[in-house]
Formats: sequence, C-alpha cells, structure tokens
Amino acid sequence: MTELIPRPRDVVADSGEVRLTAHSRLCAGSATEGVGHWLRTVLREATGLPLREGREPDGTDGDGIGLRLGPGLGPEEYRLVSDRSGVLIEGGSAAGVFWGAQTLRQLLGPDAYRRAPVNRGRTWAVPHVTIEDSPRFPWRGLMLDVARHFMPKEGVLRYLDLMAAHKLNVFHFHLTDDQGWRVRIERYPRLTDVGSWRTRTKFGHRASPLWEEKPHGGFYTQDDIREIVAYAAERHITVVPEIDVPGHSQAAIAAYPELGNTDVITASGTGSTALSVWDSWGISPNVLAPTDNTLRFYEGVFEEVLGLFPSEFIHVGGDECLKDQWRVSPAAQARIKELGLADEDALQSWFIGHFAKWLSARGRRLIGWDEILEGGIAEGAAVSSWRGYGGGIAAARAGHDVVMCPEQHVYLDHRQADGADEPVPIGYVRTLEDVYRFEPVPPGLDASAARRILGTQANIWTEVMEDQARVDYQAFPRLAAFAEVAWSALPAPADRDFADFGRRMSAHYRRLDALGVAYRPPSGPLPWQRRPGVPGRPLDGPPPNR
Repeated sequence: MTELIPRPRDVVADSGEVRLTAHSRLCAGSATEGVGHWLRTVLREATGLPLREGREPDGTDGDGIGLRLGPGLGPEEYRLVSDRSGVLIEGGSAAGVFWGAQTLRQLLGPDAYRRAPVNRGRTWAVPHVTIEDSPRFPWRGLMLDVARHFMPKEGVLRYLDLMAAHKLNVFHFHLTDDQGWRVRIERYPRLTDVGSWRTRTKFGHRASPLWEEKPHGGFYTQDDIREIVAYAAERHITVVPEIDVPGHSQAAIAAYPELGNTDVITASGTGSTALSVWDSWGISPNVLAPTDNTLRFYEGVFEEVLGLFPSEFIHVGGDECLKDQWRVSPAAQARIKELGLADEDALQSWFIGHFAKWLSARGRRLIGWDEILEGGIAEGAAVSSWRGYGGGIAAARAGHDVVMCPEQHVYLDHRQADGADEPVPIGYVRTLEDVYRFEPVPPGLDASAARRILGTQANIWTEVMEDQARVDYQAFPRLAAFAEVAWSALPAPADRDFADFGRRMSAHYRRLDALGVAYRPPSGPLPWQRRPGVPGRPLDGPPPNR
C-alpha cells in the first residue's frame, strides 16, 4: 500500500479493506464523467468486474467507488479515502480526480494494469487508507523525439498512457528535424511527401561505420494528430508541439529548397538546392534562410499547427543553429545590415522574435531551447534549459518562465551504467539514483526567480533508439524516478531516501511488467537488449553541474 510512485504528500493507513465485487458500482459526479469513463474502462478490462454506474457519490455504498470535485482543493490536488463506506476520490478539478484514480489503480496491485483478467477468481481490494496529495510543479513533462526515429501513432498513444500512470502532464512532441518531418501540413505536402523519409540511417553514434541500408520514415496525418491530442486531453496531458527553426531544418529544405541559403555551398560541397533528408546524426550546417519567403512559409506551417494543437505553448526549437552559412551568404549579410543587427546571433534572435510576436498575436506563447537567449530573448518567451542550469537561471532572473531539463541530469538517452553491455552508450552515466537526486530548482535563485520555474521535463532523443523497445529501455525505470522528482515535495537531493524509493520500485517493476514495458532490469541489460559492436559516445567521469 505504501509502495506508491510518485510518493504522495500524506498517507494515513488503517486496518481493513474495500473489496470490489460484481455488485460494486462506480459513480462519477458532475464534471468527473470523463475520469469515470476512463477508470471504468481500465478496471473492467483488468478485473472483469462490471462496475456499473451508480448514483451521485455519497459515501454509503460500502463496496463502490465515488468520484467528485472537492471544495478547497487545488486544481491538481486530490483526496482518496478508502473506508467502510467505500472508496471516494475528490479533486480540485477533473485533473485532480484523475490523478487520484491513478493512485487507486496502484493500490489495486500490478494486475490492475493488464488488458484482460489473468485470474477471474481473485479478490480485488483497496486497503483502508486516506491519501492527500498534490503536485510540486504544474509542468511535469516528457519530450519524445519522433523525428530521428519515427514512432507510429499506437506507440505514441501508449506513451501517453505511461505518462499518465506516472502523473506526468506535458507531452513535448518533437516533430521535425534534419532527419525527418513528421506532421502533415496540407498547404505544403512535400514536407511529408519528401521530408518524412530518408534512404538509409546511421546505426549507432555518428562516428559509427554502420548503416541500416533501407528507407526509414513515417508521418502523422492531421487526423492522427487530432486523435493524439484528444487521447492526451482525456488523460489530462497537454501536447506541446515542436517545429524547429531556424536550425535542425534540413528535411524541410530538402522538400522546399528555396527555404535554404541557396547562394552558398555547404562545407561538404553539396549545394543547399540539392539536399536530401539527412541520414546521419549531429548538427547539420544547412539552416533556414532569413528571408521574408521563409517567414511566410513557416507562418503557414504554424497556422495549421495552431489548428491542431490547442496548447498555450508552441515550441520552436532555436537550438544548435550553426551560423556558417549566414556568415558567408551575401543575402543573409544584407539582411543583417538591413535590420541594423549586430551579428548572426542577433539575426537568430530577430527570427525567433518574429514568431514570438506572431504567436502572441494569436493568443499563444513561444517556448524554445536556451539558445534563444543568445542575441536577446523575445518578450513573453519561455525557455527550455537544456545546456545545464545556466540558461534557465538567466531566463528566470530576467522574468521569463523556465522548464528545467538539463542534459547532464534528465536526458534519458544518456547511458545508465558504465558496463560494456550497455547498448550504444551515449553521454555520461545517469543511474536511477542520479535521476532521483536531480533538483529542478537550482540554489541561489531568489523567491521571485524561483517562481519562474514552471517545472521540469525528461527528454528522450532517439538517434540510437531504432524502435519502441529501445525507447522503453532508455526511459525506464528512470522515468519513474523523474516522475517522483516532478510531482513530490522531496527533501534536498542528498537527503532523499533512495532506499525507500528502491523498495517501492520493487513493486513498481511488476506494474511495468503488466504494462509490457521493456525496462532496463536493475541487474543490467538482458541479452536481447544489448547492441554488441555498435559504437556510441560515452563520456567518462561525473557530468558538469553547471
């Protein structure tokens, strides 16, 4: 019963239990009907119990489940009471009720996560307990890169379920990059007709001599996106799309060459008018041209994106934009002079600032990686701080909202151990305990700046993750530790009780088994999880804590 992840704020246990039977009813009060439909569906699948609809919850059924809004509770706060009257979940909003329902599912045991009953004769019981709980941060995110390796729609929906099970509520959907464009834009069909697939793929780190010599690609139709967004909303998850500008754009330039710096030649000797979707990893030198044509093109892209994603924030990337082409492009240099800008960094700031104003005029907000600070950050823009804490600290002190996702701590593509069997080892060793001791709010921020930290996010970059099983391996079990960091009010990193978390994880592994998650076992990778002979890019020693 106390083996809950994330750890609740307050738990008071009592003797006794509520047994669910064929006569038990589930009642969803006003404004909680959607949660009731979700909970009834998953519990019917797992238990085989009918859980028929009941009357307005009044706490008198004895073996039933009631859901309702509770006065005085915060938006995502919930109270779960299991006693002789039955189970009652109250929330400050439907979202709070939903997170309480996720806790109820954990209390029922690992088999509550299965799609069909494995033992129809078993007893389903909820221990008598009172749980009061609320999240530390409003932004508890997971970024999934589907541009490097495409994840079909069913896999994305599955990850939304996994996020919900861990009380994560922001899905950062990385849809475009040099290696692929994954969302259909009706007015620009070549973005997916051409930009969604590449002829071959580097296997391993970019220095690897290995290639997968077959086409790779895929994209989501607009109806696919609508389905994903609706599925997420039912689970109280906001989908934040990322459309990369002005760097990480080779797939778009391959589809529409006029978007590139057509008056210069790349270092490889390939003209930007003859590009293909990139088949390797790293940072492409081919970036968008700072022209009015490019701005109008991407305004058209974002118009369709806004119609698909109702999120307040729209992510525009802004990271790792190599400026070599702009430095030697007569057209780019003329634009710098025309605008009265100091240099190429200021040109990128102008580019990002244009879309910050464009989005703001439409009631949305721009968020970008911390490089958008260089050359000056647009008013109202928010920052995803990935190159350590520094960018986020600077942004917060300047009055900008921040999502903390420093690479050294919560990039889940980094390796989990230093053993030779670790598949395609990338970056620093980041163990389960390392992630558990990550602190999103750095020391030294005053109260005003600290309030600018919206929350935190774990990022999964998929260059070396060729399929869903590899994504599972890199994400879990570390995503469970991250979820507790994002949700629970934990003590300072050095004072966190990792032994207690490990005890609770012993139960949580059984939940992950029931969900079919191909996590990394505590003892190390299983034989089929290894990738012998596929080189990575391991970095030795502790990561810099900057």
